[in-house]
Amino acid sequence: MPDERVTTYAEAIREALIESGKHDPRVLFFGEGIGDPSAVFGTTKGLREAHGDARLIEMPVAENALTGIAVGAALAGKRPVISFHRVEFALLALDQILNNAGKAHYLSGGKHKVPLVIRMIVGRGWGQGPEHSQSLEALFAMIPGIKVVMPAFPADAKGLLTAAIEDDNPVMVIEHRWCHYARGHVPEGYYRQPLDGPRVVVPGRHVTIVANSYMTLVALHAVKALASVGIEAELIDTRLLRPLMVDAIVKSVAKTGRLLTVDTGWRTLGMGAEIVAEVVSQAFSSLTAAPIRMGMPDHPTPSSRGMVPGVYPDAIGIFTAAARLAGASAETIAPALRELEDQARRQPVDTPDPAFKGPF
Repeated sequence: MPDERVTTYAEAIREALIESGKHDPRVLFFGEGIGDPSAVFGTTKGLREAHGDARLIEMPVAENALTGIAVGAALAGKRPVISFHRVEFALLALDQILNNAGKAHYLSGGKHKVPLVIRMIVGRGWGQGPEHSQSLEALFAMIPGIKVVMPAFPADAKGLLTAAIEDDNPVMVIEHRWCHYARGHVPEGYYRQPLDGPRVVVPGRHVTIVANSYMTLVALHAVKALASVGIEAELIDTRLLRPLMVDAIVKSVAKTGRLLTVDTGWRTLGMGAEIVAEVVSQAFSSLTAAPIRMGMPDHPTPSSRGMVPGVYPDAIGIFTAAARLAGASAETIAPALRELEDQARRQPVDTPDPAFKGPF
């Protein structure tokens, strides 16, 4: 069966790009180093062989110009896909993204479309430090006119990227570098998923955990530990941050009465804050405890691995917070907590945990 094939998240991205180009000759590929041997962490490998030089636009280090050309190409009927090695590169093109791409449809009374996809890679570890470890999804998600996709699993990475390329609106597809190595069942050939928002990854009845991107994989590890001590957590992967669709989350909280959000980015003014606000406004009477938000603290990310512990939410923190919400005693959770702590001591702080590799 096609859905039984296992491959990596990075390979799923690569397949989505190649198959989308085959499906629609209007698709163009922009990037700095898009044809380089490193191939944007391997995700653009084979594009030249599949589609030829005419559809690969290799650009100098000029992000504002690159994005402006892509916006113009989209307005002219093409479907450009920009691949940025880091989310921070897009900061140099915010006017093009937020004003020109994001507002053209509205300002033209619906006459103009901007079918533009911008792939932006976030990540952590390897001493990338303050300027290359940021997760800026909330920055883009706050802008009307732009869609924001943040897949956690390989099948979603392929299906949602394909749907983004088909979409007539500008779509930011944000990939966490540590998700690239995750493995899962991915259909072959041209494969798309609807841009329909959150999905329940693990059903449960005691506490709702809402996460995005790599934090979904980390939360999944915590959910398994919670299950070992009798706490059934319902894990929801947001997948789509703009438009933010909270119906599945509200429905889950109506069942569990408890909500924990886990952000890839900062806790303050992050996506978790918006989700908590929506749940409180729509399902306040369902809550049996105050929601908890987890995310990065309010300071830049340190470069030194010795200073990284405690910066990012981890399985231990998610497990502890969810158990507290569920009202579990310290004695009940102690065995699973010790096991998580032992695993953490054996794992380098700046490399992906092998427990999150999959297949999912």
